[in-house]
Amino acid sequence: MAESVYVEVEENDNCDYMPLQVFEARADPAPVSRVRLFEPDRPHGIYEVTGWSGDEDGSPCQAMYVPVSDSGQAEAHLIIGGEWGVRMRPLGGGEWSVDDPRQWGEPFLWLADKSDILLD
Repeated sequence: MAESVYVEVEENDNCDYMPLQVFEARADPAPVSRVRLFEPDRPHGIYEVTGWSGDEDGSPCQAMYVPVSDSGQAEAHLIIGGEWGVRMRPLGGGEWSVDDPRQWGEPFLWLADKSDILLD
């Protein structure tokens, strides 16, 4: 049975601090490495996503997808990563690095459409 998902991200080189958030999971988490994004300042399309860990002053780790309850839509789609959030890059974007200007980090991703989650 799915349980609550707790997300808290400390301030780091990948993203800003985000205080503890609790989400009601509707299913067990599943690994994910690609999502479809419609970011206002970036080309719309498929992006690679990874979790971002505090190990070695920042390193990739597995990102996970979990559907969660949302009062406005009934269900939303949450992508979570390591203790330093998640990181995105264009497909085939080389090595993961906080110094790459084509990449960016967020505490988590919140997507409205399940078809934007491309499960492994």
